[in-house]
Amino acid sequence: MSISLQKGQKVNLSKEKKGLSRVVVGLGWDEVKRSRGFFALKPAPIDCDASAILLQNGRMAGRDDLVYYNNLTHKSGTVRHMGDNLTGEGEGDDEQIVIDLDRVPSEYDKIVIVVTIYQAQQRKQHFGLIENAFIRLVDGKNDQEILKYNLTEDYSGMTAMIFGEIYRYNGEWKFGAIGQGTRDGGIGEMAARFQK
Repeated sequence: MSISLQKGQKVNLSKEKKGLSRVVVGLGWDEVKRSRGFFALKPAPIDCDASAILLQNGRMAGRDDLVYYNNLTHKSGTVRHMGDNLTGEGEGDDEQIVIDLDRVPSEYDKIVIVVTIYQAQQRKQHFGLIENAFIRLVDGKNDQEILKYNLTEDYSGMTAMIFGEIYRYNGEWKFGAIGQGTRDGGIGEMAARFQK
């Protein structure tokens, strides 16, 4: 049975799912329906981009430790982005990142999952225009959902989001629900938060 998390809660993945080796991180969101006048231009769709940042001792060692729409696979082959969804339309996960936990090189202790809005400032878009945002972890062997964290706060004015982190502690993998909004202008600014 799936665990429903609140902001700040943590789950020991190694204890919840014995033998968990591959996890699918699913992220989803819907655009809030915006009213507009008869002659008003149709607003641009909100293009949210999920990314994974691999950290060593809490820091990103190099640009190739960022897995996103322009670098779909980490150099180790253990973290893979499954492709960019440009609108967030449809049911279920909008973007997915697959992580082979048992193969992640030992020097990496944390994988931070973030979402940024493409060209947020230019398009005057922010997370206040997004609803039903969630992150969920699914067992890659049997497609069973392990946990889900729904963002419920008002993130108006925030252009990026640190959804959660998968981290290794004392040989066990854990997940922490973060839900921290930022005003970063894109994935470059977000990644800079974690660089050495």
